[in-house]
Amino acid sequence: MKRRMPSSIKRFIMTLLFLVVPVALVVTGCGQGSGAFKDDGKLHVTATIGMISDVAKEIGGDRVEVIGLMGPGVDPHLYKASQGDIAKLEDAKVILYGGLHLEGKMTEIFEKMSKKKSVVPVTKNIPESSLLTTGDGTFDPHVWFDVKLWMSATETIRDTLIENDPAHEAEYRERTDAYLAKLEELDRYAREQIATIPEQGRVMVTAHDAFGYFGNAYAIEVVGLQGISTAAEYGSKDVTALRDMLVERGIKAVFVESSVPKKSIEAVIEGAKKLGHEVKIGGELFSDAMGESGTEEGTYIGMVRHNVDTIVGALK
Repeated sequence: MKRRMPSSIKRFIMTLLFLVVPVALVVTGCGQGSGAFKDDGKLHVTATIGMISDVAKEIGGDRVEVIGLMGPGVDPHLYKASQGDIAKLEDAKVILYGGLHLEGKMTEIFEKMSKKKSVVPVTKNIPESSLLTTGDGTFDPHVWFDVKLWMSATETIRDTLIENDPAHEAEYRERTDAYLAKLEELDRYAREQIATIPEQGRVMVTAHDAFGYFGNAYAIEVVGLQGISTAAEYGSKDVTALRDMLVERGIKAVFVESSVPKKSIEAVIEGAKKLGHEVKIGGELFSDAMGESGTEEGTYIGMVRHNVDTIVGALK
């Protein structure tokens, strides 16, 4: 025979539940990236590619904690978010990403998270008239290779930080102005250096077509074996066509990319060699990812300067 619980004990348990459960819910909610500043008082930002992370750190200074998802050698076109990445995105107050289908496999995640926090494509304020289109009607996402366009993305990052941390607007604006001045200098440097390459030899051949904006901005012809996205397949016809172009035009150097396997370009070099035309690898370029953290190439400015110097050194 079961004993009935005394009513006084029942009342005590119900009162305890009434007091404890709401507190537990509040604590749990605060731990799920609810949008409040954390104990360190910093604005917490998660960014996708290194180029965005670097700019956010430059503008944010010690007011912002930036976590980047994609490190050196990582291809954003093919990147799939891990459970750890999802946690980093959930934990941030602000999410910054490239947009224009650069992070194609993460689009659905960004759409869901935009309903509860600031999720911003840094390319959103670049006029469509300044964007390059692809064969399937979408836009080329590699805008960072035109430094002028990346200045627009920089301003978008600044405005996003201000919107989420208006108390430090003056600091963000001051750091942005200083950084934009460096980008102006970088744009001039790229333009002047590429112009030193003889016009007939001003052709850069790469593994995939990531440098369209670079070519337009700095007057150099760009040819890629693969399409704008590395998700696009290349075949024997593509290799043959590129090989024939190298031979016919007497192009002596091609470039590999840090985030794309070398085998595609090596197949083209081997094909040209069989036809009696020697082609060398002119160097490694950074396209969809920057260099190692702590190096010059691990910053946006250092990455662009490295690419310019490598191209000029091989083609001049």
